[in-house]
Amino acid sequence: MNERQQTSSTEIEHDQCVLPLVQRMLAVLDRDPFSLCEGDPLPHGWHALLFNPPTLQSKLRQDGAARSRVNVPDLGLPRLMFAGQRCEFPGEIPIGAKVRQETRRLGDIEMKQGKSGRFALMTFEQRIYVENENAPAVIQHRDYVLREAAGPATTHASTPPPAAPQASASSIDQTHLMRTIVPDEMMNFRYSAVTDNPHRIHYDYEYTTKVERYPGLVVSGGIPMAFLLEVFRAAAAREPAAFSVRNLAPMFCGRALHLFAHNIGETWRLWIQDDTGKTTVEASAS
Repeated sequence: MNERQQTSSTEIEHDQCVLPLVQRMLAVLDRDPFSLCEGDPLPHGWHALLFNPPTLQSKLRQDGAARSRVNVPDLGLPRLMFAGQRCEFPGEIPIGAKVRQETRRLGDIEMKQGKSGRFALMTFEQRIYVENENAPAVIQHRDYVLREAAGPATTHASTPPPAAPQASASSIDQTHLMRTIVPDEMMNFRYSAVTDNPHRIHYDYEYTTKVERYPGLVVSGGIPMAFLLEVFRAAAAREPAAFSVRNLAPMFCGRALHLFAHNIGETWRLWIQDDTGKTTVEASAS
């Protein structure tokens, strides 16, 4: 169930946290799909399952991304990228509950000039309420980047990229290494399906390599975030009260990602390195 209405500054959506979607997320993360039941609290961070209303095929962006959020004009920047988010969890969302989300854009869209051309930065605030509750269960701020079309010099996507060098043992922090995952095309497809994400960089190899000029399919940003939350749960033996994540570099299907956690007092530092030793994600949880 999903309903949507919009004012000049705020978008209000209604949805339901249904058990089948939760079970599919459990399966993607290789957890027992029947380990959670209706009435159980939704794991923190899994609100990505909610408020993904179907976008008419004719309304999809050229890059496949679903409709824009409130007050995003056409800036002539065709490539959309998720940059990061900050979440607080002051309440719980029971599985099966009806929920409401209020979205508004914070501040003005920032226009920047970088080495690869013009780009825009924007931030949205979203508050999720369980039906009949006055206080939000989730408060989050999401950052997005809109970029120009990739130029022909960005990369030689028409030829297979050389094999990536493997990170040396000395570049992997064994003390804080918690888990290694290899997101592949199947995981990317399943996660995109369960979150209703039609962004072409996650499944359309021809488009991804020849139009956006990436060397391969880009791992959906929600996948490493979901696994970092799993790492936190295993290390801290609890759900986070707050979580923030910042994507530093794209990650590609079929390449290993090493997930780390380090307890710093009341806060945990979480991060990911790819198979070259580059840090691709920085996160924290408390």
